[in-house]
Amino acid sequence: MKKIGILLSGCGFNDGSEIQESVITMLALDRAEVETVLMAPNIDQMHVVNHYTGQEMDEYRNVLVEASRIARGNIKDMAEVTGNDIDGLIIPGGLGVTKNLSDYAMAGVECSINPDVYRLVSEVHLLQKPIGAICIAPIMMAKILGEQDESADMTIGSDKEIINDINSMGSNHIKCSVSEIVVDKEKKMITTPAYMDSKSISEVSSGIEKLVAEVLSMVG
Repeated sequence: MKKIGILLSGCGFNDGSEIQESVITMLALDRAEVETVLMAPNIDQMHVVNHYTGQEMDEYRNVLVEASRIARGNIKDMAEVTGNDIDGLIIPGGLGVTKNLSDYAMAGVECSINPDVYRLVSEVHLLQKPIGAICIAPIMMAKILGEQDESADMTIGSDKEIINDINSMGSNHIKCSVSEIVVDKEKKMITTPAYMDSKSISEVSSGIEKLVAEVLSMVG
């Protein structure tokens, strides 16, 4: 059975993983009868946001503990997962990608990547296994590839500032509608804009389902 990793960054789009993108990904993989390995880094969140008011809260939460809400407790500390354990990797969006998996939200193009995230993504890429990056997640992929003097075709949709950052990191941004995907067959990178550009869960679902299908096609 194929085994696909899903890398989460918390729970909730303002400070963790985008829940709907994560669940759509899980559902598409389950319908394809694929085993999923959900994981997250065992670290503190950068901050906690009240998703009702949009305001920052004066409390602390753990990324792995919060991500386990989406995984219904069936989740691993990503430090325990290697590129050899999975056949491909998918990273849902949400601002946790830019606050917890990396510090792009604060540092922009000069951002750094969480060491375990950098390690696992690099292992999967070096093993020539497919990586799907949803919503804002491609910016992190551009940074990792750029530090390895590599690049890939990818999309986050139409946000001009992030497009410029992706290109400045050395990758090639391609504008794409929410219901479609951008595929770099050589680098085995698949991306889709999702909630970067849409407020419709049906549109988001269409793009993510295509991304999942392409990841599984590359696994073979």
